[in-house]
Amino acid sequence: MPHLEFSALTLLLTQIGVILLATRSLGLAVRWIGQPLVIAEVLAGILLGPSLLGLVWPGVLESLFPAASMSLLKMFAQLGLVLFMFLVGLELDPKLLKGHTRSSIAISHTSIVTPFALGSLAGWFLYDRYSSPEVSPVSFILFFGISLSVTAFPVLARILSERHLLSTPLGAVTLACAAVDDVTAWCLLAFVVSVARAHALSEAIWTTGLALGFILIMLYGVRPLFARVANRIGSAEALTQTVVSAILLLLLASACTTELIGIHALFGAFMFGAILPKTGRMAETLAGKIETVTVILLLPLFFAFSGLRTQIGLLSAPQEWVVTLGIILIASLGKFGGSLLAARLTGFGWREGSALGILMNTRGLMELIVLNIALDLGIISSTLFTMLVIMALVTTFATTPLLHWVYPDQRFARQQPLEPELKAKESLLICISDSASGPALARIAKALTGTKKTATRLFALHLWNPSNRPSTELLRNEPEQISKPLVSLVEEAKALDLPIQTMSYQSTEPALDICHTAKAQQASLVLLGSHKPLLLEGKLGGVVSEVIRKCGSPVAVLMDRGLARIERVLIAYAGGPEDLAALKIARQIATSPGAQLTLLHVVPPGKMEQTGKGRIQAEEVFPDVELSSKILRTLVVESTSPPDAVLEEVAKGYDLIILGVTANWGLGAGKISLRRQRVLEESPVSVLVVHPAMKAET
Repeated sequence: MPHLEFSALTLLLTQIGVILLATRSLGLAVRWIGQPLVIAEVLAGILLGPSLLGLVWPGVLESLFPAASMSLLKMFAQLGLVLFMFLVGLELDPKLLKGHTRSSIAISHTSIVTPFALGSLAGWFLYDRYSSPEVSPVSFILFFGISLSVTAFPVLARILSERHLLSTPLGAVTLACAAVDDVTAWCLLAFVVSVARAHALSEAIWTTGLALGFILIMLYGVRPLFARVANRIGSAEALTQTVVSAILLLLLASACTTELIGIHALFGAFMFGAILPKTGRMAETLAGKIETVTVILLLPLFFAFSGLRTQIGLLSAPQEWVVTLGIILIASLGKFGGSLLAARLTGFGWREGSALGILMNTRGLMELIVLNIALDLGIISSTLFTMLVIMALVTTFATTPLLHWVYPDQRFARQQPLEPELKAKESLLICISDSASGPALARIAKALTGTKKTATRLFALHLWNPSNRPSTELLRNEPEQISKPLVSLVEEAKALDLPIQTMSYQSTEPALDICHTAKAQQASLVLLGSHKPLLLEGKLGGVVSEVIRKCGSPVAVLMDRGLARIERVLIAYAGGPEDLAALKIARQIATSPGAQLTLLHVVPPGKMEQTGKGRIQAEEVFPDVELSSKILRTLVVESTSPPDAVLEEVAKGYDLIILGVTANWGLGAGKISLRRQRVLEESPVSVLVVHPAMKAET
């Protein structure tokens, strides 16, 4: 067999694919245990490096990540970091400090000074063992102090979002503290880098002067210019490719400038993002355009590169692990203790102060950036680098469980009950994930309520996954803000004269939170919008499946195929409680003006004689359901394939199909069948899939 030689491009693409696969696979596991994705990204890098892959399959590691390819991987990782630091700066909105300026500055500075002092003291003891004579003791001590002082602003924002704390006083102060912490830490880091790169005191002073000049130009020259640009960008469409290109060019110029000055390109990227105006739509739209590729594609390369430099095997002696444990304790004591002390002095209670201290002890990505800069400059050894990576992992991993313990979760609080004279007998909960399905769901809700306007309360619920962008989360949490996916639903409901109440929440467990909300609102039906494909191997999957399994209310799932009106409705029946539940939904739709229903009863071959020559009375077949006279036709069809019978009938012209979640239609659990999903996949009209209420799981 000839030896295969991979080109540099083939190798790079393979490396990126392996890194993304490892990151996303581990991401599923860490999300399951309630940890931020950054944990998976760091672990994926470590597992792909000499700590595991190199230990188990050294040949694979050498083939996949040869030393000659690391410089190219590093450049892509650095590009990802430049873009990410720009996004971090872009998220630093002065509004974060609104109403919390004094407390935020006091807490954040204390949370930096305390660990920095403890870290510098520890660095003085560790210098001889973990550095080299070529490295200045001042540089080593300063870098060690900085490495224990940083807080991961993006990771912190994500945790606050997931815990529904972002809009609380504790969350607001914590986020403001992290923002001030970020600015202070990066200014300190820029100074320390300039000192480390300088070969003489005069050179360090010159570098510091240039850095201050750069900051002044950005604040008083570039910032006012972009303030005028931002005022002209009132929509996403106004941020054209030309404007984005110009901003990216200035970003690269800013990063190059600080790299040439000697304070690292990342500071220039961070500074440029920080000075861009946050008013209008420019910052929000720009972040949306850059974030996906940066966070999903480029940033994992940095984590992998850091993991490849992490060598757990270097900590072979027991005393090395003792030192690692000591570093973790010092870092945690400095951050937690300093934050707690300052929080108590500014009026927080013990519980809130402890929660704030735990959150500020989150390090994540920011720590790895500092450590990689120090390792690149030769200030710290590979052994100390590994110790500090472990410290970053432990402190970040500990944040969520400690926060759960100190500041327990509060589930969805039931809304205030309506006044007795206005309280309805039943309610309908509409769950929507994107705006495209909003109008169709509003039309279904209108048909279900019929001519009644006050007998049924209508609630529209939108749940979203927390992001790392505080500005987005704060905007979503504004009391008067309606989530974008709900806008089209609300507009259609208004046109249909359908009163509706909207609710929006962050959620990491959407199915569970839908069930909790349905219970709190005493929903008689949960109506879900669905994306295509709705099914996987004939089973309702993902959130839909979990809602059906756990919800104590009946569930209806709409697959929209352009539902413009609800007049001709086909009800498919083949027997079972699911089809009866579908029939109950049809009975409600029958009260809607203009609705004409056709009941299609599919029976096995040879059973036609039992049905009165193909026609039966609905009340005789379904004695448990009172049907309206709106059912104009009741058809009985013999067929070995119920889906084929439905598709044949629907071809005659209908607006909507209603059927139950049963194996008869290829929707229930059971053996794999080639006929599965046919109704949903081939139906030219919208389909409403119904499942009866289940005993809610606890």
